[in-house]
Amino acid sequence: MTAAGHARTGPAPSGTTRHPGLPAGVDAWLGRAVPELRGNLRHELIAGGRSNLTYRTTDAAGHVVVLRRPPLGDHPATAHDVLREARILRGLHGHLPTPRVLAVEETGEVAGAPLVVLEHLDGTILRGPADVERLTTEADRALIGPTLVDALVALHRLEPEVIGLGALAHRRDYVTRQLGRWHGNWHRTRIRDLPDLQAAYEHLVATAPEQSRSGIVHGDFRLDNCMLDSRWRVQGVLDWELTTVGDPLADVGQLLVYWAQADDEARALHDPATVLPGFSTRDELLARYCLATGTDTARIDYFVAYNWWKTACIVEGVHARVAQGAMSGGDRTAASFAEQAAAVAGRAATLAAALRRH
Repeated sequence: MTAAGHARTGPAPSGTTRHPGLPAGVDAWLGRAVPELRGNLRHELIAGGRSNLTYRTTDAAGHVVVLRRPPLGDHPATAHDVLREARILRGLHGHLPTPRVLAVEETGEVAGAPLVVLEHLDGTILRGPADVERLTTEADRALIGPTLVDALVALHRLEPEVIGLGALAHRRDYVTRQLGRWHGNWHRTRIRDLPDLQAAYEHLVATAPEQSRSGIVHGDFRLDNCMLDSRWRVQGVLDWELTTVGDPLADVGQLLVYWAQADDEARALHDPATVLPGFSTRDELLARYCLATGTDTARIDYFVAYNWWKTACIVEGVHARVAQGAMSGGDRTAASFAEQAAAVAGRAATLAAALRRH
């Protein structure tokens, strides 16, 4: 859940010293792989990401690229696949606003894991209320929700062949696959019991709807995975590591779960940007998507519940990695992630229990 921002976006970079995930050989490889970089490289870890590690890399002349690698420590083999993400980005180039892939190191010999170098987009990412207050007016905020929905509609109109996943287009088992994947990831990495997470899973399995169509699913579509230009249009959709082929409504449910409102009792994000006045409501976002795609709004309830559960799995995974020292929590403690995961899992269990069997 990371993004390639620039100086106007989010918290300040965490530092410019040598990072554990970037040994000295990385600079020499970058010099060969990206000729426009002129040496004396400085790597800044971009704050905001909790899975793949993302760095802003700047050379002596001020040229900037974005460097991505999997997180440190043990993790499921497919959970942070930067090479697959690079293939997807190459397929999307020219069809959807995304950063260009500049170079790939596939062997893991340079950094102990694969590396991907991306174009640095010069735009704005709104990570939290502080960014929103500092950079936008209420009139600006009214433009942002619709442009995100329009980008999502454009993505869902693309055929899976565009990103090399046409072989999955005939499948109608997306929900079953995803439930199994996230439940399995949780069980492999868990460090505590979380009954609400298990209860929500059982309800979701029992009420899974029939899949009516297949399309590209981003897998983590939300405000802070979209870079915005000066007119608050989507300049780049970021963070494609969870992308697959499945029911596009999964992306809609994800957007709605992350799109917090001021009166919400439970929130999927720790400090959501969208609680400030001026943003569209979730109902308005859903109506815009359904009008553009002809989708029946009644189908969304399952995918909202599912995405609360998936988010709980993700946050609980972050809790486990921070608690075990495999990644930094930034300014948050492992206990903070543990509390958030439990609250999100509780919301998932409540919504999943209210679903009807099909």
